[in-house]
Amino acid sequence: MGAMATSTIAGTLHSRHLHCRTLLLLLPYLPIAFLLVDGGGIPTTLDGPFTPATRAFDRSLRQGSEDVPLSDPRLAPRARPPSPEQIALAASADPSSLWVSWVTGRAQVGSHLTPLDPTAVRSEVWYGERPASADTVGHPHVARGSAEVYSQLYPYPGLLNYTSGVIHHVRLVGLRPSTRYYYRCGDSSLKGGLSDERSFVTLPAPAPDAYPRRVAVVGDLGLTGNSTSTVDHLARNDPSMILMVGDMTYANQYRTTGGRGVPCFSCSFPDAPIRESYQPRWDGWGRFMEPLASRVTMMVTEGNHEIEPQGHGGAVTFASYLARFAVPSEESGSNTKFFYSFNAGGIHFIMLGAYVDYNRTGAQYSWLEKDLQKVDRRATPWVVASWHTPWYNSYSSHYQEFECMRQEMEGLLYQHGVDIVFSGHVHAYERMNRVFNYTLDPCGPVYITIGDGGNIEEIDIDHADDPGKCPSPGDNQPEFGGVCHLNFTSGPAKGKFCWERQPEWSAFRESSFGHGILEVVNSTYALWTWHRNQDAYGEHSVGDQIYIVREPDKCLLQPRGVISQDWTVPRRDALLQH
Repeated sequence: MGAMATSTIAGTLHSRHLHCRTLLLLLPYLPIAFLLVDGGGIPTTLDGPFTPATRAFDRSLRQGSEDVPLSDPRLAPRARPPSPEQIALAASADPSSLWVSWVTGRAQVGSHLTPLDPTAVRSEVWYGERPASADTVGHPHVARGSAEVYSQLYPYPGLLNYTSGVIHHVRLVGLRPSTRYYYRCGDSSLKGGLSDERSFVTLPAPAPDAYPRRVAVVGDLGLTGNSTSTVDHLARNDPSMILMVGDMTYANQYRTTGGRGVPCFSCSFPDAPIRESYQPRWDGWGRFMEPLASRVTMMVTEGNHEIEPQGHGGAVTFASYLARFAVPSEESGSNTKFFYSFNAGGIHFIMLGAYVDYNRTGAQYSWLEKDLQKVDRRATPWVVASWHTPWYNSYSSHYQEFECMRQEMEGLLYQHGVDIVFSGHVHAYERMNRVFNYTLDPCGPVYITIGDGGNIEEIDIDHADDPGKCPSPGDNQPEFGGVCHLNFTSGPAKGKFCWERQPEWSAFRESSFGHGILEVVNSTYALWTWHRNQDAYGEHSVGDQIYIVREPDKCLLQPRGVISQDWTVPRRDALLQH
């Protein structure tokens, strides 16, 4: 059955929950992905807006846990130089190409360091559609790329410096979509210079009836006992792609001398001359993620814990993030790894940077505008955006922290019909009703905060609407950008900085560690499931689940080139009357 007919059927399932009887009647016509989930009782966004709901924090669970030590087998070196380690995959702008990254050599920590020579070892990936024979390289194709090292340097007495192993990035091209490839990476000229054989399946080509099987979404992960529970649970859900929405390692919760990580660096080390970072935690994180990241693409965006200032006055930032990750910035027309886009089947993903200029006069806004204008919704009906800092957040932590970014960019995303937005930063879970400019709007995106990966800073449990928990307008100063805190101008919270009850745009919230899975069914339906860590072994037990439904006929896009420069953008349905 054609995609258009499937979309029409899916579009008829509206206004109430998807009931089993309806599914049985439509059984012969629905795509397989739709049938993998029992539709009975799962709400859809067409049932919204929902009455705000909060599931109370389960105090029998830990709010936080200690970091896993680097001596743990999951974090300790497993490969001896020159063999590759920390192998990871990343998508390119389209499924015909893919990035492979890895590290060779040993990182160094000390006062006077000599960086490794990145030209002394090759960056090769041998690959093909069949496994290689045991006694030869065996794969018919080879791609070569580039290598680099980076350093984290501190000109302060008592602080130790770091220089990385050699970080390799190779882009494979000419790949067939939805195809399994086998590969080895490293340097074939060196004994033991190639990795063992791994495999991956390329993402689907852009099309309204082809989607990644499961997209895992996780934020603020870290390397604690809770983090390992999250990743173990995520791996059991067998994703075909991972979105990592910032704050990966929390290496900056340590002194440069290592020791023990702390939940609050400034509280524990008030006399530190700079926000230090213990870079070997990055290497441990790369080894920890390798079993998963070497077989499915992992796409990242930067968070505040990736800033990692170094040098005099902290003038150099993001050195580790920029060196370690390959992203399709050049392929997507961006000039930086801080923002980029890519396609995965019928989804266009946009990854934005909250810690670089987001003003309308800046490069990121200009790039975003052009990128959105180029999206072909016939090939990629879904547009999903992600950045680290949430615009809609009812927790006390980071409340209205990035209001300036929202005021600059929200209108542009709304005008182009962005469907879903994922963010982290707040260490809890929250799903919003469809909203635009703090007003319930059936054509607004579904904003989801998923910053509950398990990091050492612990879970956030206080809400801004709890008695005595409303931050003052002087709190929650952003680490980048201006302060635009505001009082609400309409609705039940008119004239106030905080609501006195859960805001109407907040549909559901809970303070628990976990991750999310997005399963796009067709051009109008996608199943979103939030998996709490405590539900890992519970049969059919989930923290939150909903079908997100696009209504392209109702929420028509504004014609290109007519985007308002006033952040209070008129509703799309009003624009259509002109």
